Amino acid sequence: MFGIAAHGHVNPSLEVIRELVARGHRVTYAIPESFADKVAETGAEPRTYDTVLFQDDMPEDAELIDYVEPFLTEAVQALPQHLTAYEGDEPDLILYDITAYPAHLLARRWGVPAVELAPSFVAWEGYKEEVFDPKYGHLHTSERGRAYYARFSAWLAEHGMPDADPDRLTGRPRRCLALIPELFQPHADRVDTSVYSFVGRCHSTRHDDGQWRRPDTLAPTDRVLLISLGSTWTREPGFYRACVDAFGDLPGWHVVLQIGGYVDPDGLGALPANIETHTWVPQLSVLQQADAFVTHAGAGGSQEALSCGVPMVAVPQAVDQFRNAHTLQALGVGRQLPKEEITAETLRAAVLALTDDPRVAARCAELKARMAAEGGPERAADLIEAELPATSLSGTTQPAAGLMGSHAAG
Repeated sequence: MFGIAAHGHVNPSLEVIRELVARGHRVTYAIPESFADKVAETGAEPRTYDTVLFQDDMPEDAELIDYVEPFLTEAVQALPQHLTAYEGDEPDLILYDITAYPAHLLARRWGVPAVELAPSFVAWEGYKEEVFDPKYGHLHTSERGRAYYARFSAWLAEHGMPDADPDRLTGRPRRCLALIPELFQPHADRVDTSVYSFVGRCHSTRHDDGQWRRPDTLAPTDRVLLISLGSTWTREPGFYRACVDAFGDLPGWHVVLQIGGYVDPDGLGALPANIETHTWVPQLSVLQQADAFVTHAGAGGSQEALSCGVPMVAVPQAVDQFRNAHTLQALGVGRQLPKEEITAETLRAAVLALTDDPRVAARCAELKARMAAEGGPERAADLIEAELPATSLSGTTQPAAGLMGSHAAG
């Protein structure tokens, strides 16, 4: 497995990796050192590499290209490290995160199949015209964009793929498992099911990240609200202040406010007794006891809330979060609020409207049950095993399902 140093990309894969290890496969996971312990806990072997991904603060006036370029820079510097780490121990199958670009070159070099693990929604028929071209098309004409594509193409050519188109390479996998519920996929009826398989939510239900305890001072009827913009999009002191103004001292509500590592808690001023602030919280543990969630609509957090039957007010910040927020609203379990329209009044009204609507509660319960019935990590492992080369260590051709302990999924 080839991954990157991002929680939203690593976490969805871990339960799949755990399941493969439990079935007897030897799994290695190429990942930066900061995630090594988390990977090792699954039973896989971390193959650590040095990362340069997002080590510098993003400029306040960041453009789309500022978020695109770092993944190529990371890939170029990571590839030689991977080649060294796997010399003489090449895998039989490659799994890779959608942004782990070296996997394409390594699969070609080693002559092995590769399966993408997508942590969010995937492309559908018409995606290029409807989404990609309007959002990314200008990169082909801007000065920085042209330089980016020239660098990408030169890197591919240097490593034996001179005819590869960067957009097609990264956007059109041979085989992909979407680690999300199908209900979370836009235009699911237009997805090519010969390439993409939805396996349902694969986030862990374990409590290795700790547990949150409901304060003993709360009455049984008191409600709990979780507010979090995830781990990356958290430089929003104005948003957090609006949350304090919206829910501070609101009767019958207790607020768990995660503010990340970029905002000084003291800058929020004196906090009412019903609000607790943290740089980080065990999100799933809180959601299992929450009544509502104000979120940036990241794929992982949105799915966790859906699996817990928690309605969401979505305040998307970037990338796929806008599509996720739209999906939540279309499913009847969320309300989308544009970032620029956030006030204490709009936040409070949205949360109370959701939690007071019995139709929302019924829809949350329905989707929670539907998600629980999907295959999850077990189905993902079945599909991965079907991609393994059907050859035993002795070289005798065997059914792929019989190779439980003889192949590495690396």
